[in-house]
Amino acid sequence: MRIFKDLAELKAAKGEHLGYTEWRTVSQEQVNQFADATDDHQWIHVDVEKAKSGPFGGTIAHGYLSLALLPSFMTELFRVGGLKMGINYGLNKVRFPSPVPVGSRIRAGAEILDVKGTPSGTLSILRLTVEVEGAKRPACVAESLSLYVPADDDPSPESATSSE
Repeated sequence: MRIFKDLAELKAAKGEHLGYTEWRTVSQEQVNQFADATDDHQWIHVDVEKAKSGPFGGTIAHGYLSLALLPSFMTELFRVGGLKMGINYGLNKVRFPSPVPVGSRIRAGAEILDVKGTPSGTLSILRLTVEVEGAKRPACVAESLSLYVPADDDPSPESATSSE
């Protein structure tokens, strides 16, 4: 985990790779819960028997499940101190180059593409890449935008946060 003491330190790290998260297993239960939450019950995600003879040889996670895990991955990778708050500002260039088979392990890596001031706070752009263990291509590549608002009175690293 990388801890930046403040926004200036984050800005100075532009271009750096932040490393990788721990591997985590994607379970059928997790996929089913995501299907329920999003009302996306396509058989390639939830019908274990039918999916065995499908194009992927088994069920796969929703692409948007990989995307929904990005805030959790970011929290595992880094923190920024001296903030009032960090908020999700959106995404750029989202792609799902390969599937995430249920039961596989995934992790994410991140690179700081840009950090710049705006009238509302400091905007960071990170390229996050979700990898499937043993796969040649990533499962998800996205640029995540976070808007950070500095704390007025508490610049201590103990108040560190990432955008969630």
